[in-house]
Amino acid sequence: MKTIGLITGGGDAPGLNAVIRAVVKTAIGVYNLKVVGVEDGFEGLLSETKARELKPEDVRGLLPRGGTILGTRNRGRFVVHDTGGAVKPEESYREAIANIGRLGIDGLIVVGGEGSLGIGLEFDRRGVPVVGVPKTIDNDLACTELTFGFLTALDIATEALDRLHTTAASHDRVMVLEVMGRHTGWIALHSGIAGGADVILIPEIPFTCEAVAEKIYERERCERQFSIVVVAEGSSPVGGQEIYQDAGDRQHAPRLGGVGNFVAQQIERITGKESRCVVLGHLQRGGSPNAFDRMLASNYGSCAVRALVRGERGRMVALHAADIITVPLQKACANLKTVPAESQLVRTARDLGISFGAPDEARHHGKEVC
Repeated sequence: MKTIGLITGGGDAPGLNAVIRAVVKTAIGVYNLKVVGVEDGFEGLLSETKARELKPEDVRGLLPRGGTILGTRNRGRFVVHDTGGAVKPEESYREAIANIGRLGIDGLIVVGGEGSLGIGLEFDRRGVPVVGVPKTIDNDLACTELTFGFLTALDIATEALDRLHTTAASHDRVMVLEVMGRHTGWIALHSGIAGGADVILIPEIPFTCEAVAEKIYERERCERQFSIVVVAEGSSPVGGQEIYQDAGDRQHAPRLGGVGNFVAQQIERITGKESRCVVLGHLQRGGSPNAFDRMLASNYGSCAVRALVRGERGRMVALHAADIITVPLQKACANLKTVPAESQLVRTARDLGISFGAPDEARHHGKEVC
């Protein structure tokens, strides 16, 4: 192996540039390899191609920098959505593989979440060696304890909850914070506990607005006139559906959003209490990565280079008990890592008096401690 191609795909996440830096410094400094950065995700492999050689001077000062110097895309010509689900057009892969050959790339490091790594897996199946790096603020990739970007997003969501506490208390309001997470509740669960939320709504535990209202009444009986609710964007009421702000088209999947406003409106309707919703949105993705994500991203990037040099392919680097190992890329992409409804962290939240809005909530946790 003489040349490694590097792709950052999907949504941006804090720590992407740290991975790029680690790949370049390890590949060049340790193995004397050439690194070609592919711009704009996998789209940079099509048509005239958008790629450039990355040298040590290109990655100086990248550790604290958010985003990705290579650019990224979470839509494109490698996945088409239709009524039958996601389809991978063969002509796009043929063109890209031909361009990979022309660029002299011997193997790819693909940095992304479930979607991008799934595309990477298709390249590996078609003969291009691929090692994946798990990136997503949602922390929903299987086979790894943590994805880089998650803990920075968690810090931002927790700080938002801290700030909402003061305005909620000042106005005796219910403040609802909608956070990202797609179809999983990791950001909502962790930030809700860390930020002292009274109600946490996650996709893994369907809720009723009546159960949420009961928690607010319970707090009022203890002379607490305000409440904090954190809701994951993929949460849905019992018997209901997820709420989407964008239905999607052939080029991109539907986009979740709107459940926070729905919950705030229903709380105000049932309880009569003034309720407001804040959608944290892309603030969770932007800005400088925290210290842990810088370290984890650097570790992943270096280990991905080593894996390719060892001849590993169709693998993903993963965090297991403080060690970085490699796992089958197919297994990592097969299913989302969801929050177990009876997990230790859910039990801890309930022990702290936090409601999940479940209809049978009373049997799960004690009352508000007055």
